[in-house]
Amino acid sequence: MSSFKKPSNSRLPQLTKLTRDQHPISRKNISDNALKVLYRLHNSGFEAYLVGGCVRDLLLGIQPKDFDVTTNATPEQVKKLFRNCRLIGRRFRLAHIVFGRDIIEVATFRGHHKEDNDEATSHARKQPIAKTDEKGFLVRDNVYGSIEEDAERRDFTVNAMYYNIADFCIYDFAGGKKDLDAGILRLIGDPEQRYREDPVRMLRAIRFATKLNMQMDKQVQEPINEMASLLRNIPPARLFDEFLKMFMSGKASANFEMMVQHNLFQQMFPVLKTYLKDEQSPAVALIQRALSDTDKRVNNEQRVTPAYLLAVMLWYPMEARRSQLEVESGLPPMDALNIASADVIDRQCQTVALPKRFSLPVRDIWQLQLRLQSTRGGKAMKVLEHKKFRAAYDFLMLRAEIEGSDALIELSQFWTKAQKAPNKVIGNKPGRSGPKRRRRPRARKKPKGSESNE
Repeated sequence: MSSFKKPSNSRLPQLTKLTRDQHPISRKNISDNALKVLYRLHNSGFEAYLVGGCVRDLLLGIQPKDFDVTTNATPEQVKKLFRNCRLIGRRFRLAHIVFGRDIIEVATFRGHHKEDNDEATSHARKQPIAKTDEKGFLVRDNVYGSIEEDAERRDFTVNAMYYNIADFCIYDFAGGKKDLDAGILRLIGDPEQRYREDPVRMLRAIRFATKLNMQMDKQVQEPINEMASLLRNIPPARLFDEFLKMFMSGKASANFEMMVQHNLFQQMFPVLKTYLKDEQSPAVALIQRALSDTDKRVNNEQRVTPAYLLAVMLWYPMEARRSQLEVESGLPPMDALNIASADVIDRQCQTVALPKRFSLPVRDIWQLQLRLQSTRGGKAMKVLEHKKFRAAYDFLMLRAEIEGSDALIELSQFWTKAQKAPNKVIGNKPGRSGPKRRRRPRARKKPKGSESNE
């Protein structure tokens, strides 16, 4: 067990140790798989702790979705202990212990960078060194160290609390418990430096503030607007993961409001910058209502899909591009829509990656907005049977409510009735509307042997 010797130049306050009778965390609240990992590491002679969000949530009485473990074992040593282990990551080397769908993430204590001159970095210098780019962003961080150094490398004080499986105590290295009780979100170290190291911390600050109902400390909040553009340096695939965390967890409305206020949403969705300047615009109203509906569904444990939200968010940029193509090129509406869809999605993927499993349904929802205008015959029946009809119908209803045009309201009312009595509303005999086309009679085949013998 570590003796917890704090480096002389440490940014951390005095360590606080909460014994079992001073905190509410019980092993009953910890997943069986997490306990298996903790005990195997401990019984093999390694230190093993729960750390980060799971400790924070358990202290708040929230059941964590994930349990993260940290240890002094290297990823390779962890892999030797678990057959069901796979090592992932280049920037941060991690071990994933796989139990079916449940994954326990195990991280080795992180140490200081080689540029630190204190005595505590001597061990880290023997390890692979960290690497930053010219803007201060950490592109490689496989530097191993002690638990004290690991705590100093954590982002927020409330995430620097460690639950020790050896004695069931909580080791609070940064005053996280005090901040948690006060409802204040603080960063460890200099906020500007921490944001440069990893700009996603700006998104995490907002997400934790809304999720935990906490207030961001002044030093946490002030630099965000000026440093928001650093998000452009983040890989689009990683920003899509952050999009899911921000908008699919029941706090989408609050996150959107704070992200726009701090110029972060504009960095992730640059195609919406001009629309966001007018808070009363239909585009903003459409997004706000969709996010509110999504929060209700998440909190009611109903199914939600990112495709619907993305279709809502990108609708007005796509419509503007479609109108431009129709005027300039004279393209039919559906052809213009397909080209506009591809253009807008391609532009969006430069900042936030949209996997095909979501971008294709987005295009379906948009195409159906045109197809929903056909209300008679076989075309209407096929629309009703389309697998994305319900999402397209919900979007149509949302547009009718926000835009308020008579045509959209009438169309939404029609499709509401059509779902209840399709044959009555659309027609008993689905097929081509208008007079029936006359069939050309088939040519009669000549019987064999009837050829003339001229």
